[in-house]
Order: sequence, then C-alpha cells, then structure tokens
Amino acid sequence: MTHLPGTSVHLIADLAGGSGYDDPARVEAALREAAAAARARVLSIHVHGFGEGLGVTGVALLAESHISIHTWPEHGVAAVDLFVCGQDVDAEAGLAAMVALFGARVTSRTALPRLAP
Repeated sequence: MTHLPGTSVHLIADLAGGSGYDDPARVEAALREAAAAARARVLSIHVHGFGEGLGVTGVALLAESHISIHTWPEHGVAAVDLFVCGQDVDAEAGLAAMVALFGARVTSRTALPRLAP
C-alpha cells in the first residue's frame, strides 16, 4: 500500500455531551464505525475500560494509520485522534461517525497535514 506525500491528515478533536463514554463496547463500536465511515481498513482494535463509570481508552490500528479515543465520562468529554493516510480515506467522515454514535458535539477541532511533500 503506497501513500503519496501530501495525502495524510491528523485530525484531533474534543467532544462534549452525548453518552456512552464509560462503555467499552460502545467505544469499540465507535472506533469500528469511524474506520468504516473513513473508508479505512482496521488491522486491530484494543479497548481498555478503567472501571464502572470511569473512562475508556481505545485505539484502532489501521492500514492507513490509527484512530484513538480517550474518555472522561465524569466530565462528559472525550478526546479523539484520527490520523489517516491516502487520497481515498476521509478523517472528517470518521469523526462525524463518532460524534453521531455518542450523540456528542465537537468543541474543538484541528486538522494537521502530515508527511507533506
């Protein structure tokens, strides 16, 4: 798989509101849905819940890079990170899928071009 320089983006966002931030199964579903929406290929997913009512950390290793999430349900927030490479992969669509699944809103968003030519 070859990725041309200038086709990579690192999208970082904070989410607020919504629900399910303390549910490891829901976090895994969000990672899978985000990857599917972004048209990325999942190689593996690892999710760790820190206990009932506590946060969850999850990462999806992609053929095109990664998607990660760290949640703080006690504050109703999550930090997400979508780093994707390739012309056909859409980080924005992946973020939109996560926002929809949690019923959240984006409170901050930064897109960084990566691996510029």
